[in-house]
Amino acid sequence: MPPTLITNVPDRASAFAAEHGPVIYKPLRETEYTDDTGRALTVWIEDVTPGQIDNHLRLTAHLFQQRVRKSADIRLTAVGDHLTAVRINGSPGVDWRRHYDRLTYTPVPVPPAIVKGVHAYLDAFGLTFGAFDFGLDREGAWHWYECNPNGQWAWFPDHITAPLTHAIADRLQHGALA
Repeated sequence: MPPTLITNVPDRASAFAAEHGPVIYKPLRETEYTDDTGRALTVWIEDVTPGQIDNHLRLTAHLFQQRVRKSADIRLTAVGDHLTAVRINGSPGVDWRRHYDRLTYTPVPVPPAIVKGVHAYLDAFGLTFGAFDFGLDREGAWHWYECNPNGQWAWFPDHITAPLTHAIADRLQHGALA
């Protein structure tokens, strides 16, 4: 996991960004921001410099994380023991969610160390489901960013979503994967 800080203290955030730059900012939750038509707006993951951090930070907690020099992103969706990892290619920016029309998706095998870590995380928090986000660096190493306990997955093509849908249905119907 890249160095990460959650804070609402501007001096701590600035010092972190100076020490670990380049640094990205991530929202901790969805916002209630809307445009003039009522359409929901998203706060995107963005690069941030120490000079951009000011006293507005004091209003709520913010997440800062050292930026990974990545070649692709990986979304690993865990449903109990069923793990589905998908390589996401094509994003020209730091937040791939901004560029769905440019993305391609390729299922990839999960390295044994990642399998072990994902299962340990789910067990530690008593979770059955998690959407884990990783950055894949140029050397092929997986860098874990976070686990979204309610992360989305249905934007993937049908050949990826169908097994996930079945795994979730089996878990709900049987309490475990069939």
